[in-house]
Amino acid sequence: MTRFDDIKPREHNLLRAPIVETSVDRHVGGTIHDVAEDGSRCDWARILAFDPPHRIVFSWDIGPTWEIESDPDRTSEVEVTFTPAADGGTRVDLVHRHLERHGPGWESVHGGVDDEAGWTLYLARYLHLAQEAA
Repeated sequence: MTRFDDIKPREHNLLRAPIVETSVDRHVGGTIHDVAEDGSRCDWARILAFDPPHRIVFSWDIGPTWEIESDPDRTSEVEVTFTPAADGGTRVDLVHRHLERHGPGWESVHGGVDDEAGWTLYLARYLHLAQEAA
């Protein structure tokens, strides 16, 4: 997760100013957060499990109205696993679960992460970085 800043689109922004950096704290209890040009910060996920290079699990603290949700009982969970493949590559699985925890309107979260600008885009950017590194 050292290059997540290269994967997350800058236009996925809950801050009032443009994002200059997205960072992932590399420990349980840390956050995934954006920092804007004006110095403001948005913590939009909490690291729930961190086991490099095999897996990361984080909360999705963005609610149905695309604002930060501070109640952990009303957030979903994303797990990304990295498994060595027989051909020498790596299989990447991303599971976004417990979307119903977001409460009324949870379907908009599902729709937002399940389209071309959602996890599909993030995984395509990850693949591009992996191919560049090979």
